[in-house]
Amino acid sequence: MKLDSVHNIYFIGIGGIGMSALARYFVANGKVVAGYDRTPTEITKSLQNLGISIHFDDDIEHINSAFFNTENTLIVYTPAIPNSHSELSYFKTHNFKVLKRSTVLGEITKQTTCLAVAGTHGKTTTTSILGHLLNECDVPVTAFLGGISENYNSNLIINGTEVTVVEADEFDRSFLTLSPDLACITSMDADHLDIYGDASELTKSFKDFSECIKPNGKLFVRNGLPLEGITYGIEDDSAYSAKNVKIENGSYVFDVKTPIGLFKDFKFNLPGRHNLSNAIIALAMAVEFGCPNNQIAKGLASYKGVKRRFTYHIKTDEFVFIDDYAHHPEEIKAVYQAVTEMYPNKKVLAIFQPHLYSRTRDFIDDFADSLSKFDEILLLDIYPAREFPIHGVTSEWLLNKIKNSNKKLIQKSELINEIKKSDAHVVLTIGAGDIGEEVKQIKETFSVAN
Repeated sequence: MKLDSVHNIYFIGIGGIGMSALARYFVANGKVVAGYDRTPTEITKSLQNLGISIHFDDDIEHINSAFFNTENTLIVYTPAIPNSHSELSYFKTHNFKVLKRSTVLGEITKQTTCLAVAGTHGKTTTTSILGHLLNECDVPVTAFLGGISENYNSNLIINGTEVTVVEADEFDRSFLTLSPDLACITSMDADHLDIYGDASELTKSFKDFSECIKPNGKLFVRNGLPLEGITYGIEDDSAYSAKNVKIENGSYVFDVKTPIGLFKDFKFNLPGRHNLSNAIIALAMAVEFGCPNNQIAKGLASYKGVKRRFTYHIKTDEFVFIDDYAHHPEEIKAVYQAVTEMYPNKKVLAIFQPHLYSRTRDFIDDFADSLSKFDEILLLDIYPAREFPIHGVTSEWLLNKIKNSNKKLIQKSELINEIKKSDAHVVLTIGAGDIGEEVKQIKETFSVAN
């Protein structure tokens, strides 16, 4: 399929983080874009501000007539959209070009030098760091991000079209549509078992992804993963390794051992060893791409993070409120490590909304273990996303497994009052569902209080 021949692009599920980045890209390239999503969000509002027509009812009557020209219209959909969706069904049965988001991304990147970031955790932060580093080094790059960059207030960075930086998403094996020149794998922990069945199939898919790299391309892997590649890590024997790591004024200061020598005096402002690891691999890929060391250092120091990745909303001596997207036990452990490293001996309240019935079922004991570490836990009901309920899989089941008596299952309407009852110094909201929609109210309430 030639994207040059397409004039109109219609997105089914346009409010998704990956879909909206593609929509922005096509607007920037002069295409006419419209779309459907289930509910209005901050993302859909920002797209509408770009002139994109969006509606929220599954009904083709709302679609502009120009998009019914099969010759110059492309339909893009996300796997989160069910086959029963009437708009998707209409386009599939009326001779339209209908492609998954991942296929379209593969087409865009095919004619570029592509740097891809894969892994069950760390993709979005690593991709946004890498995109920022290349942009700071004035590389003609387009970076598609799986989150809203604090530096650009967008999930798309555009400074040219010769180079692309993308998240290589393992969900639905989407990353197998890519053919990267440089790629990294940050982690291979079991996830998406509703798709893969078991962890061995997920591991196989990452191996398959590593074989998608172009001839003479390079694969980077976190030290310890069962794949061959250029290794990276922290205070270890990796090809790229953070050395002499210190914390100064809430930031990491460190040197980096590389295959060509020791690079000194880097600064990185995001807390947590998982984020430092993300910074090291982004740095390694930028070095191998050919970026100069001094500009990489400047870029790392100016990197501000991704919204909903350990995002500070209140930060005073008396009270701290942080929001994070963590939705897997390993990610929750990383958040715990980060918050206790930054606020030792301070009481921490974690508010968690589980994401997906299947993920909750598959990792119930690991979720319980990771949440039990916090001083106080508030649980919300499971956010279903694309799933129907599974009998017996509830937040109450998870609550009963948490080995910490300071725990409670609540409704979102009770959230503010429950936080007020707590004497915690640090409050965390955690999860990939709609818990992020509660951040504004929490911030407004407790900014006034503090």
